[in-house]
Order: sequence, then structure tokens, then C-alpha cells
Amino acid sequence: MKRNVSLEEISDGRLYGYNDMVKADCHGCAGCHKCCTGMGNSVILDPYDVWRMQKGLHKTMQELLGEGKLELHVVDGCILPNLAMSGPEEACGFLDEKGRCSIHAYRPGICRLFPLGRYYENGDFRFFLQTGECRETNRSKVKVSKWLDTPNQSRNHDFLCKWHYLLNDVEEKVRGQEDSEYAKKLNMSLLTLFYFNESDTEEDFYRKFEEKWNRFREGI
Repeated sequence: MKRNVSLEEISDGRLYGYNDMVKADCHGCAGCHKCCTGMGNSVILDPYDVWRMQKGLHKTMQELLGEGKLELHVVDGCILPNLAMSGPEEACGFLDEKGRCSIHAYRPGICRLFPLGRYYENGDFRFFLQTGECRETNRSKVKVSKWLDTPNQSRNHDFLCKWHYLLNDVEEKVRGQEDSEYAKKLNMSLLTLFYFNESDTEEDFYRKFEEKWNRFREGI
């Protein structure tokens, strides 16, 4: 989800790489789960998020949607899944009775990032520290790569770049004709190819993604 704000408004003004130290460590959050509530449809899931979630929970995308844990929304012209918020707190459906994340080992990338964000430019991205988003005021420094705790970070980085700019291409294609049959067909193709293929859960995600990425780009 794109934010039409300047980095100066929302960050400490710096951009970080994987080996940089950043004040992001919230010390286990000490029981706080504020960032897991009231997020609307902003916790958007990319294909790698859904792949990990399906493997971790042994459930299909259809099952997760049917249980109300995920939902679909239009984001910058693309129909994409996000974590659903519900109840009086508008809380993530994966919080347990103690307010802790029940899928922490395979939580989505946006959750892993927080309170960091990604800043994309020139076909690549770096990280920035969001200010005013996390209630913990005594955060410690941690290496960005350790904070993200994501295997195969170089392959994941390449995937995230390709996915981001692919969505940019789709947004450009449907701009001004979001309700057209063409836009609906393109979005259905995106969802079916990247999110609803149940046979993918035991495969090498990045190899399969590369195949799908090439196939989708040839068709748009």
C-alpha cells in the first residue's frame, strides 16, 4: 500500500540496509499488541506471506478467507488479500486469548518489518524507521536482518522488488478503467496465479514465483 507522505514526515530521515543497526527492538512487546489492532485493511499479504501461512497452518487460501482471518480488498487498483480485523478492538484474528501472535513463526512481512517500512526507488528498496507508530519508547538497536528474521534474505529481497514493481505495472494498466472487464480479468489472473494454487505449498517458493512472474508479465 502506497503512502502519499514524505519520509521526513514519518521517519527519522535515514534509510537502512540489512546490515545496519536500527532502534526497532521492542523487547518482546511486553504484552502490548497495539500494532495488531485497528489496522483496517493495511496489513497486505504478498504471495510469500500466504505461502508460509498455508504451510504453517496447513490450510488453503480459501479456508483462511472462509474463516474470516483474511479478506480481499482493492489496493491501488489491485485486488489483494490482507489480515482481517474484527471484534471490539478490531483485532487481528490470529491473536490468542493473551493478545499474543499465534502465527509468530510465519507472520506476514509487514508484521516482521514493524516499526520499519520499505522505501522503493530505482527498481530496489531500502528500509526506514517509522516514528510515532510504536508505543514502546525504549527500543534497542538491532541489526535489520536479525529483526526481519527471514530465511534466504537475498532471494526474498529479489522477490519483493519484482512483486512490488509487478503490482505497479498492474496499477498502471487498470488506471482509469478499474471497473472494466479487462481490469477484472487481470486481477482474477493475478489472484489465481499467485495466491490460489494449492499445489505450491511444498515447492521452492522462489523458483515457482519466478516462473509465474514471467508467465504473468507475458500476458499483460
